Amino acid sequence: MWNEPSEIFAETAKGIDVSKTPTPAVIDSVEPGSIAEEVGFEPGDQLISINGIKPRDLIDYRYLIVEEELSLKILDKNGKIHEIKLEKDIDKNLGIVFTEALFDGIRQCNNNCPFCFIDQQPKGKRQTLYIKDDDYRMSFLYGSYLTLTNLQEDDWLRIEKQRLSPLFVSVHATEPNLRIKLLKNKRAGLLMDQIEWLSKRNLQFHAQIVVCPGLNDDEALERTLNDLFKYGKGEWPTVLSAAVVPVGLTRFRPTEDGLKPVNTKCAQKVIEQVESLQANYQSKTGSRFAWLSDEWYLLAGKPLPAREEYEDLPQEENGVGSIRSFLESMYQATKNLPKEIDMPRKCSWVVGKLVVEALRPTCEKLNKIDHLSINLYGLPSQYWGQDKVVTGLLTGQDLIQGLKNKNLGERLLVPSIMLKGEKLLFLDDMHIDEVSRKLNVPIEIVHGPNDFIEKAIGIKSKKG
Repeated sequence: MWNEPSEIFAETAKGIDVSKTPTPAVIDSVEPGSIAEEVGFEPGDQLISINGIKPRDLIDYRYLIVEEELSLKILDKNGKIHEIKLEKDIDKNLGIVFTEALFDGIRQCNNNCPFCFIDQQPKGKRQTLYIKDDDYRMSFLYGSYLTLTNLQEDDWLRIEKQRLSPLFVSVHATEPNLRIKLLKNKRAGLLMDQIEWLSKRNLQFHAQIVVCPGLNDDEALERTLNDLFKYGKGEWPTVLSAAVVPVGLTRFRPTEDGLKPVNTKCAQKVIEQVESLQANYQSKTGSRFAWLSDEWYLLAGKPLPAREEYEDLPQEENGVGSIRSFLESMYQATKNLPKEIDMPRKCSWVVGKLVVEALRPTCEKLNKIDHLSINLYGLPSQYWGQDKVVTGLLTGQDLIQGLKNKNLGERLLVPSIMLKGEKLLFLDDMHIDEVSRKLNVPIEIVHGPNDFIEKAIGIKSKKG
């Protein structure tokens, strides 16, 4: 899983080791009615220390503010330092939102995986696209995957002391030499010792395996999952779940990397292999433990598993059951559709080509509403050089190339997953307004099934 870091992270990651030099935490906003508002904090103020300690990140901040008596050192927007003492109920939040989660810079990856998506991008785009986050704190806070190869002794001690669990770990292979080959880092071979260390301290993590055909599939994949499952049993398992995802390759990667894309035959083989292991794991623990991301089934031309087979969706953010979950939510959102709408309405919905067939029944259901017409377009990505692509990887250029000369109706519905936050930028740095102008159609951003229904038919949907 990769979440694009912010521009401030980009600045702190320009080859400078800032991990030992925390800078003041910049306040982004203050919650109404909070302690911080009562004290007079404002956006732009900077938190220097709490009870004499400079917090390194949001984790430190949360640990430090649990005290009932606090002494805060604040640098205001005019450059004046204030010493503020206050008393509060234990565990009461101050109501501060910071611009960043890390105050001492982000830890970047020290591996050279040939399948790294960040290295498979064209040059010259926004700097945040090239940050290779491998920070255990982002893993704990937001579920970002890390490899454990850049952790120092102090980091391990902090993980233990502050109980930073669960983490999310990119495993790829458990056999030491194979993992060293995949990550191109000698420290990668220490993984099983690291898992044992976590196990002895009752610390947990979710695992990810990116399958590269011909490298870590077949027997290597079975060994990896079985090695992880050994730590996935008992009342307090160390490995909570394992996600198996296919390697994603773009046209910008070096041609000599030796990697092969996942094809239909490979996908079918991996599904058969992992589902067999799932059955074995479930017979022993009651849980399938390992799951395949939805892409495998779509690539193989197979139906997605039923919702209950994903259990409590431990890796939904990693694409495991996310489409199935979306379809379930869409089913609820479309349970009470009107038979007709007052005014004729025509719009278009754009998604990645990989998922279009799974979403077609929803579109057909909506088109049974009198006076409503929705065109569903599943696009490939010429930008990345991928025919079957997930929705989140579609770029502005892909939309322009794939939808030109199409009858898009009065509006185009674009899933929010394609865009970078408030900046409304696609992965190719095109702004949504530019795409709208070039396609000559207003664009509506949709955030989930209920929002999609409301914007598609102009009537607020009833939640199931």
